[in-house]
Amino acid sequence: MSEDGELMARVQAGDEAALAALMTRWELPLKGLLLRFLSNHHDASDLAQETFVRVWLQRDKFRPGAEFRPWLFAIAVNLARNRLRWWRRRPEVTLEAWSGEDAAEHGADATVRRERAEAVRAAVRQLPRELQEAVVLAEYEHLPQAEIAAITGSTVKAVESRLYRARAALRVSLARWLD
Repeated sequence: MSEDGELMARVQAGDEAALAALMTRWELPLKGLLLRFLSNHHDASDLAQETFVRVWLQRDKFRPGAEFRPWLFAIAVNLARNRLRWWRRRPEVTLEAWSGEDAAEHGADATVRRERAEAVRAAVRQLPRELQEAVVLAEYEHLPQAEIAAITGSTVKAVESRLYRARAALRVSLARWLD
């Protein structure tokens, strides 16, 4: 059994210290994942905490022997989906306004890097939800397709197709940056 699996077995037995160990181990990867979906540090941090609350509350749903990361990331992705739906119903709050750009960077090179990064973020945000999730999990989190399928509740073939379609769409929308 993996270290995460052993910790989850202890969490299922009510061991809060084991949950704290999982939180320490997975907090930064989880926040990074959520930040890529939400483009907002505050919300990513909030949802990371909410994810661990859900881990505790839903601990009996974790299957012994299962991989922890896909289960954890599935909870986080579902919370991010809900937050994005919430934002879409409140159009006065834009993702661009919460991008968290680093104002300390200066100069022409930094400006071009910021513009390119924002163009990529905007292009990814414009993708349909299924394509966006596949790209974030594959390109930013470097997860294998089988794990992405487990997280998103789809098949490996569907993930492969989504990645193909997403990359094709991104090549078109980011053509000016690919020169």
